[in-house]
Amino acid sequence: MRKAWIATLWAIASVVVVFLITLPISLQAHLIAGCIVVVAMAILKTFGPATSVLRKIALALGTAIVLRYVYWRTTSTLPPISQLEDFIPGFMLYLAEMYSVFMLFLSLFVVSAPMAPRKAPPIPPGEHPTVDVFIPTYNEEPELLASTVSAALSMDYPADKLTIWLLDDGGSDQKCQQDDPEKAAAAMQRRADLQKLCEGLGVNYLTRARNEHAKAGNLNNGLKFSSGDLVVVFDADHAPTRDFLTNTVGYFLQDENLFLVQTPHFFINPDPLERNLGTFDFMPSENEMFYGIIQRGLDKWDAAFFCGSAAVLSRRALGETNGFSGITITEDAETALELHSRGWHSIYVDKPMIAGLQPETFASFIGQRSRWAQGMMQILLFHFPPGKRGLTLPQRLCYCSSTFFWLFSYPRLMFLISPLFYLFFSLEIFNASGAEFLAYTTTYMMVNLLMQNYLYGHYRWPWVSEIYEYIQAVYLMPAIISVLANPNKPTFNVTAKGETMDEGHVSEIGRPFFIIFGILLIGVGVTGWRLVTEPFNHDIIVVVGGWNLLNLLLAGCALGVVSERRNRRRSHRVDLLRRCDILVDGEAYAATIDDGSLGGARVRPAANVVLPELERGRVVSLRFRPLAENIPIDTLPVTIRNVERTADGLLIGCQFQPDQPLHYRLIADLIFANSNEWKKFQDSRRTNPGVLLGTIRFVRTAIFQTGRGLSYLIHLQKLWRERRRRPVLAPAKRG
Repeated sequence: MRKAWIATLWAIASVVVVFLITLPISLQAHLIAGCIVVVAMAILKTFGPATSVLRKIALALGTAIVLRYVYWRTTSTLPPISQLEDFIPGFMLYLAEMYSVFMLFLSLFVVSAPMAPRKAPPIPPGEHPTVDVFIPTYNEEPELLASTVSAALSMDYPADKLTIWLLDDGGSDQKCQQDDPEKAAAAMQRRADLQKLCEGLGVNYLTRARNEHAKAGNLNNGLKFSSGDLVVVFDADHAPTRDFLTNTVGYFLQDENLFLVQTPHFFINPDPLERNLGTFDFMPSENEMFYGIIQRGLDKWDAAFFCGSAAVLSRRALGETNGFSGITITEDAETALELHSRGWHSIYVDKPMIAGLQPETFASFIGQRSRWAQGMMQILLFHFPPGKRGLTLPQRLCYCSSTFFWLFSYPRLMFLISPLFYLFFSLEIFNASGAEFLAYTTTYMMVNLLMQNYLYGHYRWPWVSEIYEYIQAVYLMPAIISVLANPNKPTFNVTAKGETMDEGHVSEIGRPFFIIFGILLIGVGVTGWRLVTEPFNHDIIVVVGGWNLLNLLLAGCALGVVSERRNRRRSHRVDLLRRCDILVDGEAYAATIDDGSLGGARVRPAANVVLPELERGRVVSLRFRPLAENIPIDTLPVTIRNVERTADGLLIGCQFQPDQPLHYRLIADLIFANSNEWKKFQDSRRTNPGVLLGTIRFVRTAIFQTGRGLSYLIHLQKLWRERRRRPVLAPAKRG
């Protein structure tokens, strides 16, 4: 009886909502109502906590305005089908808008009330399950692998229950026996170097005969040779903190049907947008929206999925699927989808406990995102999550959100070019007056911005998503079309990490963004010309011209993204404050390690210490007590890079000089041991400027980056002309 009453109430509520959405009112009344909703949402956001009922009321008000816009857009603005030159681009724009609304509602379902932070259950003494740690590698440098392996060895867990495996696909038999002699020799040398590294660190080296099924095949080969109850996967550049296993393993003892505990990917270097726009130190990173709020939302519906690294998986669960799935190039999400459909559960622990590296160059960044987009499209085509048997309805919706998201390139490009249809060709693809556009579209956009700020305010600032989507859309659209045309075509490509750039330059794939900017700039000129020559169309021209101007700001900001700044540092410096001794000619001098990175550290001698003269290039040693008890040494050689006198005393810049594998244990213990450092840095960036201040910041950034991007282009043009004028010297004649 109770269920019947609830169903009746929902039916009545639905009828009332539909009536309110379709109720015909004047433009003035709708504009007033829209403004009232905007003000109400702003007030509720100011006084309501992030999880309060007031938040839900605000989102409900916003939803009503969005639905009224959808109804008006569908019934009143589409061009007549008899005018195909207007209808076809007009309908394509309409589909782009409806996709955006659809994704907004999926977001509301997923993240309107995300899972609260979890507290790790303790592991009872003597009940620690055996754990195999897999570190798959393909082309990463041995120094990078040494840091990751060393950090894994330092995890707080019984040594007899923990086994580390370096899974090397770059030294496989296939690689060592390839036809190219130089590449074959490099592969054999790599295998020998990594075997020596693993022997020195006391871990297992494992390769295979052939590089089949990419990363999934490499992991499955690891499963064949190992036997641990649990499997931990770390990417080659993902160094864990000491508490990783203590904060994750206990959940498997509570739920025998648990297949996954996923943790966030935290990065100690900026991605190309953050580096080139200079936002890394104060703005939340792109991945924080996913790991800070979306994965928590997915976790509420038992749909948090495997992200390829920083995760613990049940070997028993993997046995049901014959290991990691390898049909698509995103083996992680595919494996999670299959296990969720078989009734296994997942958990997301929102605590950064690994430190990884992001792609440094814009080209590498696009390559990585293209692989993700193509893999998710393969999952959509091969597995079709909305109809996947075994999934609950919430899980179906969650996987829809995760897969359909990667179609954003289509609406982003449609929003970019749509104003030009009218400005250049006078096509009427949006049948509305300027007053109607102001009343409906403007209020819809304002409400949309507020709703996004409600959902992601501390994790994604206003207009940042639009920038990220635009810089990816130009290249992701062809990648997605290629998958739709041939789903089996994409292959797994390893993302380059740890790159450095000695000089600033325009990215080798940045040319399209300058072309697009030029076209949009011409659109601004056409807007002015049409305002002068067509005074009777002022309202439409102003609206469309304003839309094009907004696109120009996005395009100008993108010029700054593809204008690569010089970068010689690979990682973010970490506050350490670790006591140490500086050893100079056998004498020990008390000091403190202020901060450090993978490459070196800054050391501050104690106030009462008088050091001997330290010239640049001199080799000394740092001695400090490791946090991990299983590190048998405590002294690390370093080279003096600089000596600086500050108001607080002497400050010495040191470069690490590891000459044996155990030295990497010390570096990892120094840089990666403490997860609180990652959490502190992460929290320092999680501020919410609000829609107004965020918009002002975006406009200011876009104007500055437009100038910076154009200056890079002009500088390159000058260099190119100088090189063309430079005389070519004839080769010397041989005697």
